[in-house]
Amino acid sequence: MGKPTGFIEIKREKQPYRPVGERLRDWKLQMLPWPTAKLQAQAARCMDCAIPFCHQGCPLGNIIPDWNDLVYRDRWREAIDRLHATNNFPEFTGTLCPAPCEGSCVLDLNNDPVTIRAIELAIIDRAFEEGWVKPEPPAARSGRKVAIVGSGPAGLAAAQQLNRAGHWVTVFERDDRIGGLLRYGIPEFKMEKSVLDRRLEQMEKEGTEFRVNANVGVNVSVEELRREYDAMLLAGGATLPRDLKVPGRELGGIHFAMEYLTLQNKRCEGDLIPDETFVTAKGKRVVIIGGGDTGADCLGTVHRQEAVSVHQFELLPRPPDTRAPDNPWPQWPIVFRTSAAHEEGGFREYAISTARFSGENGQVKRLHAHRVEMVRDGGRIDFKPIAGTETEMEVDLVLLAMGFLGPEREGLLTQLRVKLTDRGNVWRDENWMTSVPGVFTAGDMQRGQSLIVWAIAEARSAARGIDLYLMGRSDLPAPL
Repeated sequence: MGKPTGFIEIKREKQPYRPVGERLRDWKLQMLPWPTAKLQAQAARCMDCAIPFCHQGCPLGNIIPDWNDLVYRDRWREAIDRLHATNNFPEFTGTLCPAPCEGSCVLDLNNDPVTIRAIELAIIDRAFEEGWVKPEPPAARSGRKVAIVGSGPAGLAAAQQLNRAGHWVTVFERDDRIGGLLRYGIPEFKMEKSVLDRRLEQMEKEGTEFRVNANVGVNVSVEELRREYDAMLLAGGATLPRDLKVPGRELGGIHFAMEYLTLQNKRCEGDLIPDETFVTAKGKRVVIIGGGDTGADCLGTVHRQEAVSVHQFELLPRPPDTRAPDNPWPQWPIVFRTSAAHEEGGFREYAISTARFSGENGQVKRLHAHRVEMVRDGGRIDFKPIAGTETEMEVDLVLLAMGFLGPEREGLLTQLRVKLTDRGNVWRDENWMTSVPGVFTAGDMQRGQSLIVWAIAEARSAARGIDLYLMGRSDLPAPL
């Protein structure tokens, strides 16, 4: 453990951020690095809790108390080795994961949890600065070839594991750059793409091959991959957006969140996107429908594009400030949170449902909504309109950030004829193989929309399943 009395003497501190007025003027990372002494003090709060429930909260099984103690003792080189033992990409999870480990921290019973995510990020940043992160090519090659479809966190984690096991790995990505949602879904101010690029450079030097503009099932033949590769991994994510089927949905100015975020990320990459096809919030009245992380990403982007006003709608009621009786520790705390984007401005509306849109000359101009009451009918949740709460709002841009329905079926999945679950995700067995022999799956494509930490954990387990399938045995770890 860290300092035996650290959790008594030291209070939790918040991750430092750049001032709002400064960060809204650019697309650079919004967070600031922790001063080393302060970070070590935060690590000292990790207590000798005998049963570290943070492990229960982390799908990767990160050995959190160990690297907290190593940071406290200024043993950073050992800390990154301990962190990399369970997590391929701590720079991604340390930036983007909502940190379910912190919700399971024993301190969270009656105090503020340890700043686990910030310590994780500091470890990997220090490791890159010191040159400790180097290519780790395999000592020998198996001669087996694996095709991975999708280059998000699941595809990349599986690729690195399988390459290090000695297999020849090729990652196929339908977009023009590698990274999936890490590249085009996550705004630049939340994770600068240089962080992704430095990890891709390491993987290329290890022997992983990347192919872009390769849409398997469209311009890349599924049958050809089946013939040329000994195994396949489907890691294409859950990219089918949930639509809002109300009157007026066909009006111009209503866009899916990922369409909007992708265009801005492409501009941040330096791509020349004509103004007539670029979706911008500049000078507009904006409504974001959806109160989750994607909605917050849209919110931060809207602020930087200088919208006139922005409202974020959420169908659910406002969460409580503290845990409800039916949400006990060590469950993930469902409480009211304020993200960096919310600190930058805008209005949040809870328990509200959009009934229809109206407009002029084919463009949306008004949003019509009403308040709702959440009711439970047995195990089913429903939202009933509250009479007399009808309202309308002038709007120029509507962004739909209501989540995803699962993987896209057309193309790859229909051609492979893989079995799907009742929820429309790709079915898999205990070894992560689909109903098609030699074809495996991991991440959101088989789980449904979820967290980055789950994607990496599942990819590591699927990589072990593939290695077993190819070689009859495997030394790769499997967290799940």
